[in-house]
Amino acid sequence: MQDLRITVIQTSLFWEDRKRNVEHFSALLNQVNAPTDLIVLPEMFTTGFTMKASELAEYQDGEGLRKMKEWASTKNAVITGSIITGDNEGRYFNRLYWVRPDGTYETYDKRHLFRMANEHASYSGGEKRLVVSLNGWRICPLICYDLRFPVWCRNRRLDGANESAYDVMVCIANWPERRSFAWKSLLIARSIENQAYVIGVNRIGMDGNDINYSGDSIALDPQGRSLTAIPSGKEAVATVILSASELEEYRKAFPVHLDADAVSVITQQTV
Repeated sequence: MQDLRITVIQTSLFWEDRKRNVEHFSALLNQVNAPTDLIVLPEMFTTGFTMKASELAEYQDGEGLRKMKEWASTKNAVITGSIITGDNEGRYFNRLYWVRPDGTYETYDKRHLFRMANEHASYSGGEKRLVVSLNGWRICPLICYDLRFPVWCRNRRLDGANESAYDVMVCIANWPERRSFAWKSLLIARSIENQAYVIGVNRIGMDGNDINYSGDSIALDPQGRSLTAIPSGKEAVATVILSASELEEYRKAFPVHLDADAVSVITQQTV
């Protein structure tokens, strides 16, 4: 397993304006000049965290997904972020796309819907956790409110092996500034308890509901220590290198995962 390069994009979003957001991210991606393996965009990066699901949903191969495929091909990197997506049964999802340079992709539908914003009334929750492989790394992408639920985030041992289910957790978000302490604390907790790298990517700026976001995007090592210096409230495109040898050595020296309790409520898709 080689070292992994992850680029995070912390930025404001144009409220419910897909065209401007797509143009904005195209411009930001032009700043990514060095090789990278994975580029992470915020939650609902084409619209902001809106409950207007029926008005703003994309279907099948919509504009947002088409652009993600284009960006992934151009940058020769996986692109991930979530988009409002509808199906032919009248349901809507806060759906994360994991798009590879060859145009193939996986999806993860947000499991835990933020009822304090009535997200549960506008969207359907996902049923399966996703773990994807990238250059020998196993990566678990999650969305915002999922971060508060340690059972869903739990890094279980693989059946019949001493290996963990994932090496990196990626959490994309629209997490308000007024709860930034929780955001930062939970990211650290998830890193330490799961002995995994954690990447948190959050938006900045004000949304259409006058809610402010400070970003506080960060990369953490398996001991909960920061690997980045992304300023709060500032637009940033930053790349971090995750060390495969440091992860392996730490897990060998301090094998907490071998004593973890079994968790049976998680349905997981591994690809």
